[in-house]
Amino acid sequence: MKIAVLTDAESAAGYRLAGLNVAVAADAAEARKVLARMIQEDDYILIGVSEALLPDPYQAVKREMRGRDLPVLLAIASPLSAATGRAEDAEAFMRQLILSTMGHEIKL
Repeated sequence: MKIAVLTDAESAAGYRLAGLNVAVAADAAEARKVLARMIQEDDYILIGVSEALLPDPYQAVKREMRGRDLPVLLAIASPLSAATGRAEDAEAFMRQLILSTMGHEIKL
């Protein structure tokens, strides 16, 4: 069983450098098709999905997941805005990510 990430082309290289299997999609429609195919392959124990592509990956492939325990689908925070397809301000993204994870801001 493998771990994979479904993300946009710009973020793919970083995940590949970390040694993960990477699938790339340009938009939500393509991401849903790719994710459904990955589920059917039955090779993955965990698939991380960029929130910019599919904010709720389980809901996007609910039918394909019916009767399955694996893979576990995990939404991964992304600095790429789902609404615009453009990168957000990196500092604002990290501030929001830390705030949502830790419950308070950290200033350096």
